[in-house]
Amino acid sequence: MTKAAASHRRILFASLVGTSVEFYDFYIYATAAAIVFPDLFFPASEPWIRQLASYASFSVAFFARPLGGLVFGHFGDRMGRKSTLVASLMLMGVSTVLIGFLPGYAMLGWMAPLLLCLLRFGQGLGLGGEWGGASLLAVENAPPGWANRYGSFPPMGAPVGFIFANGFFLILGAVMDDAQFREWGWRLPFLASAVLVFLGLWVRLKITETPEFVAATEKEAPPAVPIGELFRTSALATFAGTVGTVACFALFYISTVFIIGHGTKTLGYDRETFLAVELLAILFMAAGIVTAGINADKRTANAVLMFGCIFTIPVGMAMALLVVPGSLASVAAWLAFALFVMGFVYGPLGGWLPSLFPARVRYTGVSVTFNLGGILGGGLTPLIAETLVKQGGLTWVGYYLAGAGLLSLIGLILVRDK
Repeated sequence: MTKAAASHRRILFASLVGTSVEFYDFYIYATAAAIVFPDLFFPASEPWIRQLASYASFSVAFFARPLGGLVFGHFGDRMGRKSTLVASLMLMGVSTVLIGFLPGYAMLGWMAPLLLCLLRFGQGLGLGGEWGGASLLAVENAPPGWANRYGSFPPMGAPVGFIFANGFFLILGAVMDDAQFREWGWRLPFLASAVLVFLGLWVRLKITETPEFVAATEKEAPPAVPIGELFRTSALATFAGTVGTVACFALFYISTVFIIGHGTKTLGYDRETFLAVELLAILFMAAGIVTAGINADKRTANAVLMFGCIFTIPVGMAMALLVVPGSLASVAAWLAFALFVMGFVYGPLGGWLPSLFPARVRYTGVSVTFNLGGILGGGLTPLIAETLVKQGGLTWVGYYLAGAGLLSLIGLILVRDK
């Protein structure tokens, strides 16, 4: 293996392992918010109110993510990608581990949910700077014609992190009873994050700065205020990138976070069985990301993303027909379909979003658009979906999902030459 090939492998692994750890941290919270936190941290007379409160705490991170994107984007565009990525990973990891030590409402009263939301905010800050930097690490080191395939490595961290997170919960459910799991077992995935964060830091400390960032700083001094230059020179790209990411967030958090709570508590499926179905379905998302990344280099990332957004509409329309009690096979079919399409609205983002911005404000641009899109498409999605179910059933959740696909399609059309 040549020195250049070894360097590229190390860079791609660093971009993948970091987002895998970040998404693992994020998803263990999502799973716990659906099946553990309602009773542990949010006492209320009605179960669905506890569920709504837990989903509201889940959304806290999405409102922290744009702030994290601004902070880490600022330093990433001024000081470099490597050191910023190390800092974002550490913040996310520390916040996650501390959640594993947090007492519940029975011991701390209202301080418990308050501290939970504070640590969740810390998770969001860390993830706000992670995804954009990991994408730039991959794309700015890509050979000509390979930007989208390299850019698909950070998105691949989503299914990898999901498999580790939900797989951990599935194993715990198999080796301990429900009382043990709710009393202390749920804490183990949060505490185990410390090992994964150490691995991510070890890999990232061995990489070098990206050549595009080095070239940009040699040509011209970094902007004093990257966010100001971003809005002054790339306002349309920022708007298009923001709405262009909505579909991926809405699709993912409906087909994972919301559906776990709905499937186990409303439809009556066994928790471990449903998690196993989710783990199988997430493989379709991984397949979609790989397929989309390859085709994005053959055509354009914009064209592949448009394809995914269009197919988000039938995913939404099929939801009420397939996600029903007593037919786990039909639920599994819908999840596989939804998450395969998810690969097409998510995988090419790693190459598409960086292409919208010049190198000197690219970290800020990618982080801001991705995380603002997260608020619009993901932050309140489980909460909204739970409310829509109460008002009109899954049909309305499907309409919501289809609408997210149409909104992202508009963003893609605005910059369809990219």
